[in-house]
Amino acid sequence: MLSRRSLFAGSAAIAALSGLGVFSAGRAGAAAGSGFPVKLSRDEWKKKLTDKQFSVLRDEGTERAFTSPLNDEHRQGVFHCAGCDNAVYSSEAKFDSGTGWPSFYEAIEPSAVATSRDFKLIYPRTEVHCANCGGHLGHIFNDGPQPTGKRHCINGVALVFKPAGGGEPVLG
Repeated sequence: MLSRRSLFAGSAAIAALSGLGVFSAGRAGAAAGSGFPVKLSRDEWKKKLTDKQFSVLRDEGTERAFTSPLNDEHRQGVFHCAGCDNAVYSSEAKFDSGTGWPSFYEAIEPSAVATSRDFKLIYPRTEVHCANCGGHLGHIFNDGPQPTGKRHCINGVALVFKPAGGGEPVLG
C-alpha cells in the first residue's frame, strides 16, 4: 500500500519529468526535423511566421479561446496550415463545439495530419500536427459528432482559411 508521502513524491517526479519532456512525444519543432517533408530551422520559422503562429505551430502553445476569427467562419472552403499551406480541414467537417476554438470531426484527408501522444497535463492526450511541416495544430478528443465521434480542437492561428470560389484568405 502506498503512503501519502510516496504518492506525493511519485506525483512530483512525474510532473517534473513531464515538464522536461521526458514523457512527451516530442515537440513539433523537434519532430519537424525528423520525418516531415517541410524542414526549416527555428530561425527560418521565426522569420516566416508571426509571433502567435510561431508560439502555437513550433512551440505547441495554445491561443486563448474565442479569439480566432476562424471560430465563426461558416463559408465553404478549405483550412490550410499557416506554416506550410498544406490543406488540413474542409469546412464540410467543421462544427460549433462551443469550446472557443475551430473544431472539425475529421481532417480533409487522413494523410493531411499526423498525431502524437501529449502528456503535458499529466494525462495522455492526442496531439495533432500538420503532416507536411510537423506544426502543432491542436488536439483530438473523443467527444465530437458523428460520423467519427471525434473533435479536432484546432488553434485558429495555426490555420489560414481559403474560401471556395476564390476570395481573400482569412488568417486565424
